[in-house]
Amino acid sequence: MSATNTMNPADLTPLETDCEWHTDQLGDTYVFELTDAHLDELDAALLHAEASCDDVLDITRDAFPLPTLGPELGRITRDLIDGRGVVLIRGVPVDRYGKERASAIYWGVGMHLGRPWPQNAKGHLLGDVTDQGRAASDPTSRGNEIGGIAFPFHSDGSDLVGLFCLDAGASGGASLVANAVTMHNELVRTDPELAAELYAPFPYDLRGEQAPGAKPWYTMPIFNRLGDRLFVRYIRPYIESTRRHEDAPRPSDAARAAMDRLDGMCADPRFHVSMTMQPGDMQFVNNYHVLHARASYEDERSAGRIRHLKRLWLETDLLANGDKPERFRLGRTDNWWSSKGRTKSELNV
Repeated sequence: MSATNTMNPADLTPLETDCEWHTDQLGDTYVFELTDAHLDELDAALLHAEASCDDVLDITRDAFPLPTLGPELGRITRDLIDGRGVVLIRGVPVDRYGKERASAIYWGVGMHLGRPWPQNAKGHLLGDVTDQGRAASDPTSRGNEIGGIAFPFHSDGSDLVGLFCLDAGASGGASLVANAVTMHNELVRTDPELAAELYAPFPYDLRGEQAPGAKPWYTMPIFNRLGDRLFVRYIRPYIESTRRHEDAPRPSDAARAAMDRLDGMCADPRFHVSMTMQPGDMQFVNNYHVLHARASYEDERSAGRIRHLKRLWLETDLLANGDKPERFRLGRTDNWWSSKGRTKSELNV
């Protein structure tokens, strides 16, 4: 596939340097602790929403008023897009509210960060990340359905992705996030020929969710640039699974070497942070600047300790469609479900 690479290595430049960080620089600055006043405000907002909305999906920003926390969430959104790209909001008392009402708080907070973006062909807006009995070897399974195993660093399909921990399970399951901007810029500075390989198209498997009659795969680069902004799309398992489609292009040896180098940088502790999410923690990341991964975990079903997170994909006002490459736009990507109707989730909380 390297023959399709029209990016001249000499033309590559570091992008969005204000968004770069290494692990030792980041420290725990990405953690936002909810205060007692914030929790009181969330409680009042929940009661307000429950009095006016019959369904969690009907809760809008206006229906979930946060007079003082709202401006803080606006600052966090700006930092997600133009700064660190990751935040861990800590402190929602899940045990006090129960999973369903706590999930409504999570949805309400999300509406202050952006607008919901469908996560699959069923139109799910509030997804469940838990063991749903799907096998990793199943080419139509999706990551949120697979339990136990570790996931490699990857990105999702929206501006922001959020996870809210309802149950941490019995052990393991640390969440890892890596700064793709830092890795891009280091490659451009030290090995532009290799960086250029990642600007070439790679094949991605649509996992059976393509539109009727359409190809079951699509192509796009891992590194994408529009103006002075970097947009990263990387899901190596989906690249590898295109081998099941005879007509899908195959990455060249040079392209594979570039992915191997990117994977190695992600695994390097200098480029990622690890966090163990506890019930009540909300993590949001910029999908275009930050790759995320998961360590393996174990459930203890006999004791009711089953890892369960809720997931949001969000579109933010800070990145209008015209500010993004075409394939990153809601309603235009090969994720054909982006214009489908909304549904809550597959599971009951």
